[in-house]
Amino acid sequence: MSRSISVVFLALTATFASAVLASAQVKSSPTDASNPIEASSSPASSSPAAYVYVSSSPSSGKTQINAYSAASSGSLTAVSGSPFSTSGVSYIALNGKWLFGTNGVDIDSFSIASNGALKQVDSYTAEPNGGVVNLFLDHTGTSLYADYYTTNNDYLQYSINNTTGQLTYVGDLSGGPSIGSVTSFIGDNAFAYSSSCYHFTPSIYGVQRSSNGTLTWLNTNPPYPTPPSGDFYCPYLAAADPTNHLAVAIQPFNGNWVSQGPYQLATYTADSSGNLTTSSTSSNMPSVSVNGITNYWMSPSGKYLAVAGTSGMQIFHFNGANPITKYTGLLVTKQVDQMFWDNQNHLYALSRSAGKLYVFTVTSTSVTQASGSPHSITNPEYLIVLPR
Repeated sequence: MSRSISVVFLALTATFASAVLASAQVKSSPTDASNPIEASSSPASSSPAAYVYVSSSPSSGKTQINAYSAASSGSLTAVSGSPFSTSGVSYIALNGKWLFGTNGVDIDSFSIASNGALKQVDSYTAEPNGGVVNLFLDHTGTSLYADYYTTNNDYLQYSINNTTGQLTYVGDLSGGPSIGSVTSFIGDNAFAYSSSCYHFTPSIYGVQRSSNGTLTWLNTNPPYPTPPSGDFYCPYLAAADPTNHLAVAIQPFNGNWVSQGPYQLATYTADSSGNLTTSSTSSNMPSVSVNGITNYWMSPSGKYLAVAGTSGMQIFHFNGANPITKYTGLLVTKQVDQMFWDNQNHLYALSRSAGKLYVFTVTSTSVTQASGSPHSITNPEYLIVLPR
């Protein structure tokens, strides 16, 4: 492994899943403090709700990260100096002090100033031949993980020097089941989960994180609900709440791998050893209206689950071990690829095909679109949000 800065563009391989989840967002913790947008003309608040970052390629050979300050109302204002030029960065992830981006070969480190501005401080050559297709962090923001596409689909593991932003390689967990399947950490930060039907094998899988940030596979075999029709459920991804519960999207298929209905949302509970149990049934799991799921993400409170797909985005109530319940219909009718929340009830959703960034305020009584939303972006790629 060596440190260098280079311009490399990675051609990604499609997978069985309907879309690849983009970079994951580190949750708030004591160590934290995951053509440009036509931003609001109103001045940025002295205490922003969040900083919002979108990588994009506005023209051939040009890549950048657009940075925005989100007011308490959800309106966006461009951060001074934005957009920030990059060396081919596409996937992005962050903790409270550093933003990390990769072009598939290098992982670049950017410092995050108090006003949200970015400055590149380091570049680490992760894989000289390419293949890094995602980045995500643990809750503390001290470990960075890179989803590395090989025949085994590895998780590369790095420790973060939070003084310099530099990365140190600590391990490689091989044998992962699916490209792009970042794991979602439950509240104890010791266990994380995802799921896929890689190579036509339904799998809800988990990893255990050690004190130095290295990962090992959990030897678990979680149960599945019995499908109402078809032969089995096929899962895709997972989203954890702040305690020990997971949402897992599952879709019924028959033995010929023909879909027998829409995705439904199951809930699982992890015990102290990382084993998963569920009381979900085909009759108490809600169905989604978004068609092929591309992403889903839990609110920091664990009360809401945003679900995105090829036909749009909607929100569900998440109720811990109890069945998930529907909250809204489709809030967006364009394909949505990525979503993140801040700590002030705002949901940010990116549609690559539409070139739009949507901002919603979500409370127990209403869901409203913020002023200026949706915002237009030229060739957006990935989104990450730093709650303040």
